[in-house]
Amino acid sequence: MTTSDEVDLIIDAWARVRPDIDFAPLDVFSRLRRISRRLDRLRAEAFRHADLEIWEFDVLSTLRRAGDPFQLSPKDLVAATMVTSGTMTNRLDRLMERQLVERHSDPRDGRAALIRITPAGVERVDAAMSLLVQVERSPLDSLTAHQQAELAELLRVLGAEFA
Repeated sequence: MTTSDEVDLIIDAWARVRPDIDFAPLDVFSRLRRISRRLDRLRAEAFRHADLEIWEFDVLSTLRRAGDPFQLSPKDLVAATMVTSGTMTNRLDRLMERQLVERHSDPRDGRAALIRITPAGVERVDAAMSLLVQVERSPLDSLTAHQQAELAELLRVLGAEFA
């Protein structure tokens, strides 16, 4: 037997006034939306403890995942973080002010720049990632490892529909 939640109450109320509609999509997407909001709060709190904003984590983690020497072009960062070049310029300026990234000339093309994460940036993003994994593990404790893997696969398939 499953437990009912606030989404069930909403769907039941709608079904009473609009019995002609199949509300099955709300069963999934209303829950995903509510979980997403809670996840955003969890992540923001984890990043706050690491003294980072969510957007700072996005840029720094992209550089960190790039591997040694932990640098990318601004164009690559724009593509990876899905923001505009103007937004990225602003973000990089702010991260440079905080001494979390540095701008270097690209040795292959002196006109181009490479953005490299600083040791302070590595320390900050590593701390944030450790906290993130810790706080995101807790809500998953109610699922078995198999259920978590199954859920991840189902979300991967669903996410492909939005690509």
